[in-house]
Amino acid sequence: MGTDFLIHNAGIFAYLNFLVPAKRKEILEILINGLKRLEYRGYDSAGLAFEGSEIDQNDNLIKMVKCKGRVSMLEDEIKRLENVNYEKEYKIHVGIAHTRWATHGEPSSVNSHPQRSDLDNEFMVVHNGIITNYKDIKSLLEKKGHKFESETDTEVIAKMIKHIYDSHKDNNISFRECVELTIQQLEGAFALCLMSRHFPGECVAARRGSPLLVGVKSKAKLLTDQIPVLYSKDHRGFINPQRCDSTTEFHTVGEQSEVEYFFASDASAIIEHTNQVIFLEDDDVAAINNGTLSIHRIKRTLDESTVRDVITLKLELQEIMKGSYGTFMEKEIFEQPESVINTMRGRVNFEKNQVILGGIKDYMSEIRRCRRLLFIACGTSYHSAVATRQLLEELTELPVMVELASDFLDRQTPVFRDDVCFFISQSGETADTLMALRYCKQRGALIVGITNTVGSTISRDSHCGVHINAGPEIGVASTKAYTSQFISLVMFGLVMCEDRISMQERRTEIIQGLKKLPEMINDVLQMNEKVNDLAKELYKQKSLLVMGRGYNFATCLEGALKIKELTYMHSEGILAGELKHGPLALVDKAMPVLMVITRDKVYQKCVNALQQVKSRHGEPILILNKDDVETQAMGKSYISVPHTIDCLQGILCVIPMQLLSLHMAQLKNLDVDCPRNLAKSVTVE
Repeated sequence: MGTDFLIHNAGIFAYLNFLVPAKRKEILEILINGLKRLEYRGYDSAGLAFEGSEIDQNDNLIKMVKCKGRVSMLEDEIKRLENVNYEKEYKIHVGIAHTRWATHGEPSSVNSHPQRSDLDNEFMVVHNGIITNYKDIKSLLEKKGHKFESETDTEVIAKMIKHIYDSHKDNNISFRECVELTIQQLEGAFALCLMSRHFPGECVAARRGSPLLVGVKSKAKLLTDQIPVLYSKDHRGFINPQRCDSTTEFHTVGEQSEVEYFFASDASAIIEHTNQVIFLEDDDVAAINNGTLSIHRIKRTLDESTVRDVITLKLELQEIMKGSYGTFMEKEIFEQPESVINTMRGRVNFEKNQVILGGIKDYMSEIRRCRRLLFIACGTSYHSAVATRQLLEELTELPVMVELASDFLDRQTPVFRDDVCFFISQSGETADTLMALRYCKQRGALIVGITNTVGSTISRDSHCGVHINAGPEIGVASTKAYTSQFISLVMFGLVMCEDRISMQERRTEIIQGLKKLPEMINDVLQMNEKVNDLAKELYKQKSLLVMGRGYNFATCLEGALKIKELTYMHSEGILAGELKHGPLALVDKAMPVLMVITRDKVYQKCVNALQQVKSRHGEPILILNKDDVETQAMGKSYISVPHTIDCLQGILCVIPMQLLSLHMAQLKNLDVDCPRNLAKSVTVE
């Protein structure tokens, strides 16, 4: 979201223990805590399902609990369950859980996930994404006698699996095969995790266009650092499903070993349990049967990897905890002195004025020969490209296009083999950005990924790229990822002009500016109390205009976006040069105006715009450079930031706007980390 959002995304978490004894109370705690780790993604309802019930002494039954509202409310619902022995121990057990953002059907317990195949809970599914052909499937299943209880698109998945199972159970069809047959009928984006009373102790997961990973925890050493992909014969229709054509059984750990598996939308949900994960690819089907994990695909495409790497995450649990901060967003704003250092660490040599980006080093000769550079992104990531476009044009002397991914696709923009396309996304999973990536890749362009998430789809699908190293960003509204993306793009520009004699003075000036940046960010953060006082003046307003130009135009766009996201106030980022072409009509003494006006090449033009606002009785609040007494006198109030080189000034100017939106939201008693209607990573169109 902030970074790259358009629509809602939810959270999947599932847990399977094999020969690892656990009481039901402990299992439910693992499921609930997994959902709590995913709360930052945004949601309006939650639910879970688990094996075993004391009803009729039949342990093959599946119990389901769902509710509208927060995970804490789901936790309360679980405590009120009857006929559940929380002290009962299970050596093998499966549980699935979900936080949902409403897309099909309003928030309610019935529309929450898991969705079930029938009243006996034979098949249960949790789902992220959107099934675009669900109406056709629903119509077919209704004709077959299936009755639907929810308004969701997800329910058709569970009922389709039951339909396939009932049609083929005499042929000993496996759980995995049921899922494979089902996902071939689905159109759209999905990440699925499923369980069934017919297949106790088994769990099957699949993905297409929505992220999903598997965590593995075992006392035994993993036998390999790669899992081979098994290919199933292509299924045609519902009749006579073919068996997998591979006779190779692969064990992630030794057969009959004690092992625990975790399925999740995000690594933050499982890092407290294990750092060994496998990122699933589109159209993978991961099945756990008898404690063994195998990954299958229906068909193979050209240049497709035949293995899935077992990756060791470097993420530490304390990195995703709030610590002494009240919110994740506040923590992440104040982490920026450190996060920008991490982005530059090992890449910028300040003594020798050298910049090395290892992720694109081998492709630099090809990039330098390109005809133009395209930067494609959504939301905050798009703003980071706008912020650096002017500098990249200057340093590369190439045409630079900055595109919103959704608009880029709608226009079917011409892309050529000698183009280089950069795809920027904090999560690396943004749906529109991913589709634009595939569009450009099909046309032969070189693909460069700029992401914050190791193992994400964009990082895997790119030819090369830069990991921004900002660290985990939990708050929905992006802050430190923006500044790290900004710096990553600046570093790219510096690499592009390293062999140009005419650029050396400018290049050295920028590198030395980068060196001083962490200290200057610390200085800006010292203004927190003054920004809070300003928030008290503004938080009751209905609207806010944010104006600037030159390098700070993107700062205004990003600042206005933060205010929209967190405070639900109308705010608009305006190019000061466009003031007379419409926006000036909005200005009067009642309209709050925030203006970024720093000492750079467009300073005088900004002063002209400021005078136009004042002549219409506007009382602008200014973000300006320290000790700029002359400009201070022109505004109603001001926030001062250190003066740095023009192309880096936007990093220092955006931080007061991040703080302003944070404090205004807190004054309104709003949820800072999970704004309404928004999600952190948008994996559907």
